[in-house]
Amino acid sequence: MSDHSAPHHHDDDFLEDGIPHTSLKEYVTGFVLSVVLTAIPFWLVMGKVLPTPGITTLVILAFAMVQVVVHMVYFLHMNPKSEGGWNLIALIFTLVLLVIVLAGTLWVMHHMNSNMMPATHDMQDMLQSLP
Repeated sequence: MSDHSAPHHHDDDFLEDGIPHTSLKEYVTGFVLSVVLTAIPFWLVMGKVLPTPGITTLVILAFAMVQVVVHMVYFLHMNPKSEGGWNLIALIFTLVLLVIVLAGTLWVMHHMNSNMMPATHDMQDMLQSLP
């Protein structure tokens, strides 16, 4: 038999309806991380810090993935304890979709660049053949 007079034990991290406790400190931490994770890739591109555009692109993609996780944790409050673990599954699904979208975007942009833009020597030949 269950004792209805026994006190209910709730997780200290959540309110009664499953909404996580949030503090101004968590929001400020998320905001600062977001600004830093945006400023560093901006600096890498504008300062041409890395030796090749390919390396720069990979570093920016890594920063983008980290920023998505920061937003999910600090602003959407997704963690393994919330919603009985379903949020962790949503996080994994989001990361898989993120990788697919980023890889697909890079693939499309690369092929558009290589198939749509004329090569410089072809352009020179075209200009020399004009009357």
